[in-house]
Amino acid sequence: MDDSSVLAAKLRAEGEKMRQFMAQLDDAEWAVEVYTEGATWTVRSIFAHLMTTERAFLKLLDQIRRGGTGVSAEFVIDRYNASQQKKTQSMNRQELLQEYQAARRSMVELVNDLSAEDLEKRGRHPFLGTTSLREMVKMIYIHNQTHHRDVRRALKNPQV
Repeated sequence: MDDSSVLAAKLRAEGEKMRQFMAQLDDAEWAVEVYTEGATWTVRSIFAHLMTTERAFLKLLDQIRRGGTGVSAEFVIDRYNASQQKKTQSMNRQELLQEYQAARRSMVELVNDLSAEDLEKRGRHPFLGTTSLREMVKMIYIHNQTHHRDVRRALKNPQV
C-alpha cells in the first residue's frame, strides 16, 4: 500500500469515528462548552469548524497539487474561523453531519489520488507555514483528533 492509500485509509477511519461519535450525542451534549478562552466554542461549533475546515483543506490541497502556493501570508485563522461559524449558524445537526461526511469522503478520494510526487509538493498552510502536502494531510488527521479529545473531556467521556 502506498503512502496516499495509507493516509486516505487513516482519514476514512478517523472521519467515520468522529461522525459516529457526534451522531450519538443528544442536544444537551451538542450545547456543552468546550473552549471558553476568547470566543466560546460548544461541541456543535467545534463540529461545524471541523466540517468547514475540511472543505477549505480540500480546496487548499487541490490548489497546491496543481502548482499553487497555498494560503496567502495575510490569511488570519481566527478571522476565517469566526466567519465560518457565522455561515454555519443556521445548519441543523443532521445537515452538519451530512456535510462533514461528504467533505471527508471527498478528502479521502483526493488524498487517495495523490501521487508520491504530489505528497512532496509544498505550499503555505495557515497553521504550519510552508510545508508538504504529506504534512498537511497528517495535520488534518491530528486536528480532528485533538478536537475529538477535547470534546470528550468536556463531556466527561475520556475514552478515545
